[in-house]
Amino acid sequence: MSKPTAPPKGRAARLARLMPSTGPSTAARTPFVLLVVLLLGGGLITLLLLNSALNEGSFRLSELKRDTTELTDEQQALQRDVDGRSQPDALERRARELGMVPGGSPAFLDPDGTVRGKPTRATAPPPSPTPTPSADASAGPDAPAPGPSASGASASPSGSAPAPDPPADPSARNSPTPTSPGR
Repeated sequence: MSKPTAPPKGRAARLARLMPSTGPSTAARTPFVLLVVLLLGGGLITLLLLNSALNEGSFRLSELKRDTTELTDEQQALQRDVDGRSQPDALERRARELGMVPGGSPAFLDPDGTVRGKPTRATAPPPSPTPTPSADASAGPDAPAPGPSASGASASPSGSAPAPDPPADPSARNSPTPTSPGR
């Protein structure tokens, strides 16, 4: 068992008065430390949220750029398609598929109502003979094509192809070769 200690006297008493006690000062520092920790934690959470928002915007931007590239490619493909269908030979082929024929000679109306030019009716050109596949196709390139000229019944005496039928329109008989407008 130890002896009870007496209050310090002399030098020790003076030192005890100069040194602050640990109890009250620790209690005064606790709110300040908690405030600093809360401010730092709040700042870190705010930075984390801002960084997430920026990353989300970056992902959205890259997605929009990819969509823009896809739409630009699609637009260019459609423009190439339109350009291909707008070429004169493609328009002519499509018009023939629809049953259209080149127009005849045009006539123009003057502002006073008089007609300039002599209009002619548009007529379809005779259909060109299309080769049909037959059993003689394997005979070679020198074999005669099947048709009226192969039988000799309708061949002309000079050996050339028969002359085409004259056009039904009398004004077209005077022109040496039929021409289509715009060529």
